[in-house]
Order: sequence, then C-alpha cells, then structure tokens
Amino acid sequence: MEETKHEQIIFRFYSELFEQDIEETLWAFELDKENRLYQIDSIPVYASLIASNDIVFADYNAITKQLIYNKTVSHSGHSTIQVVLADESENIDDLRETFTSMKCISEKVNDTFFVMDIPDDVDYREVKAKLDNLEANEKIEYAEPSLSDIHRKQTS
Repeated sequence: MEETKHEQIIFRFYSELFEQDIEETLWAFELDKENRLYQIDSIPVYASLIASNDIVFADYNAITKQLIYNKTVSHSGHSTIQVVLADESENIDDLRETFTSMKCISEKVNDTFFVMDIPDDVDYREVKAKLDNLEANEKIEYAEPSLSDIHRKQTS
C-alpha cells in the first residue's frame, strides 16, 4: 500500500490586520501530483478563506523548490476560527478542551492565541453560542477568517 505523501505549501497574502505581506506554510497531502492537487492537513493560523481538508492547486517553484498556493479547487465544509484571550486569567488549555469536547480540534499559537478547526459535521450554532458567551463576558475575542457555507447557513 502506497503511503500518501505529505508536502508543505506556501501561502502568500497581504494582511489588512498586520498591514504587510504574510507568508504561512501549511501541511497538505498530495492527492494528484500531475494535476498539482493537495488536501490541506493543517489549521491555518493567519491565511483566510482556507480551512482543513480543502483541496488546493499549488505550483512548484523550481528556483525555491517550494509548492506555492495558487487557488482553492474545492472547499471541505470545515471552518477556521481564531481565538484570542481577552482575560489573561483564563487558562487557554482549558478553553481549548471545552471546544475539543465539541469535536473541534485546535492549535495553540502562543499563551493567548489559538486557532480552531470546525469540521463540516459539527453544528456551528453550539460552538458559536459558546464563543459568543465567552466574548460577551470579555474572556475572549474571536474571528471567523474562513466560515464555510454549511456553518454560515446554520447561524444565519
């Protein structure tokens, strides 16, 4: 049985928030090398409009020997949420565990910031209610840089 190849893809974009060009590297599974198709296997930290399991097209740069993101071919239905602690007395690992119990995995970026993957089969209404409650109580602030159509419809 052939093992699926894991590759790194470079995402380059301008960040309005940071007012500068940003480069982020995400892991992906090679789906079709000839057609340069890859499935994202990371939770994007800064890149917007991309989520885990999305299928992307990437160009190979022969000079830098890197795969460079070109476009998204198919959205997975997953969403990416960025969470920043507003109350430093909150324990980030406890917060992450709250969402893990809702089937949302996360990646801790630092002591006050984590990103979360919301799978397509998770009811985002419940997750958003928890996020909204924490934000209303000034425990966190959050952003939805990649909210899938599935999750958008659940909360509209």
